[in-house]
Amino acid sequence: MSDKPIGVFDSGIGGMTVLRELIEHLPHESFVYFGDTARLPYGNKSAETVQRFSRENVRLLLDRGVKMVVVACNTATAEALPGLQREFSLPIVGVIDPGVRAAVAATRNGHIGVIGTAGTIRSGAYQNGIREKRPDAHVIPLACPLFVPLVEEGWIDTPVTRLVVENYLSPFVGHTIDTLVLGCTHYPLLKPVIQATLGNDVVLVDSAIETAREVAVVLDEQGLAGKNGGSRFHIILSDTSPAFEDVAARFLGRRVPDVELVSVL
Repeated sequence: MSDKPIGVFDSGIGGMTVLRELIEHLPHESFVYFGDTARLPYGNKSAETVQRFSRENVRLLLDRGVKMVVVACNTATAEALPGLQREFSLPIVGVIDPGVRAAVAATRNGHIGVIGTAGTIRSGAYQNGIREKRPDAHVIPLACPLFVPLVEEGWIDTPVTRLVVENYLSPFVGHTIDTLVLGCTHYPLLKPVIQATLGNDVVLVDSAIETAREVAVVLDEQGLAGKNGGSRFHIILSDTSPAFEDVAARFLGRRVPDVELVSVL
């Protein structure tokens, strides 16, 4: 069982930032990543549709013999994770709770910012999770929808990117936040620009890193930690595009191996 791969899914390829951290933190594990690129984005779908897609994604990964599933999608975590954990017998971890716990642990003054897509912010998942663990926290949520296309276009640190980041994050000025949760899998690629905008006194919580740490704990607790792997990973998509390899390499920080295409429609 411990030699089986870990399954990871996202509505697209943004979850590859989570896969990247999993590979970095768990060098003895192998992975199967499924990006449901034919049906993205999940953020504008109903909760029922996101739940159905997520169940289908878990079944696809189960067919590949995975021992655990990581939901590397904030929308699917917010809308579907509890149901997935009830329905399936293997361990399933999302990206929200690890980020919430890290933010609560990091804050010194209880003032926490949360940035994400409009759907994630609207769900209130991060805000509610933080207040549940720290009722006196002052949480400031902020949707930053243009961050995703900037990252996918490869505009990681350009004058336009810096201007957009400064405009989006301007509401945090004067609110004395000391911690900011990056509540979207694309946002870690913008960490240097975000940090420069807010200053080094603000701790950036990368949910991808925190999720990788959470997965390591679960593997150890359940006796599933791999011993003979080598960070092998296989990519499955439900659709692709000419720009996929370049964009995916940006997220993974390495060349992407051959991709398997599957039909989900």
